Amino acid sequence: MDQLDWHMARAALQWQVELGVSDAVCDAPIDRYEVLTQNLNPSTVVATPAGAPHAVDPVVVAEAAAAAAGDLPALKLALQNFSHCDLRRGARNLVFGGGAAGARVMILEDAPGRAEDLQGLPFAGPAGQLLDKMFVAIGFNRAEEVYAASVIPWRPPQDREASSAEIAMMQPFARRHIILAAPQVVICVGNISCQAVLGKRGLNKLRGAWQEGFSLPVLPMVHPQVLLRQPARKKQAWQDLLMLKAWLHARSEGGKI
Repeated sequence: MDQLDWHMARAALQWQVELGVSDAVCDAPIDRYEVLTQNLNPSTVVATPAGAPHAVDPVVVAEAAAAAAGDLPALKLALQNFSHCDLRRGARNLVFGGGAAGARVMILEDAPGRAEDLQGLPFAGPAGQLLDKMFVAIGFNRAEEVYAASVIPWRPPQDREASSAEIAMMQPFARRHIILAAPQVVICVGNISCQAVLGKRGLNKLRGAWQEGFSLPVLPMVHPQVLLRQPARKKQAWQDLLMLKAWLHARSEGGKI
C-alpha cells in the first residue's frame, strides 16, 4: 500500500466500500476502552453537588407534618400548607372537619362531593340532611354530638375515586385527625375511610359487625349518598345505627346516651 499514489489509494478504498466494508482494521488490535479512558478529561465530568436536592416523598412529608400538629387547628393548618397533593388545585375549599370536636362519635367519609366542596364542610347537601335524620332517629343531634371529617380533604375532579398515591399521602393526616379528635367510636362510610382506619377495604363485607382501628371500636356503614341512590339499603343502615345506639347506651353513665 506504500507504493500507491493518491488516486490508486482512493480507488482501492472505494472498492472496499462497495464490498461492504464499514470499519478500518489496523494490523495491531486497539483497546477502545483504554483510549476512551485516556481521552476522558476529568474537568468535563459534572459531579452531583453534595447538597443537591433529592426527590421528595410526599408520604414522608405528610407523616412529619401530621405528627407535628398538636391540636386540630394545627392539623388543619398543616393540610393547608401541604403542597404535594394536586387535588387542592381544582378544589374550591379544604374540607377539614365539622360538628362537635371532642364528641364521642366521629364519622369519617372518603372524599368531599360537590356540596361539601362548596360549603367546606363534610356531609353537606342532601346526603348530610339524610345523615342528620339518621342520627335523630337514635336520639342524636349531629351538630352537637358528632364530629365529622374526610380522609381526602379536597374534592377529586368529576368526583373520581382518589388515586392510591393521593390516599397514601392523606392517610397520615386522617390518622392524626382521629387521634386529636379523640372519639370513643369511629364510623367509616366508605372503602377509603376503612382503608385509612382498618387497613383494609370491602365495606359491604365489613359492615354489620364491629371492627377495631387505633385501639378504637370502628363501625363501617353505607354512606348516606349511597342510600339516596339505593333506598333499599336503608335497612342495613338502620341495623348499623341500632348497633351504634346499643354500644353507646351500654357505655353511657346511667344508661343514657
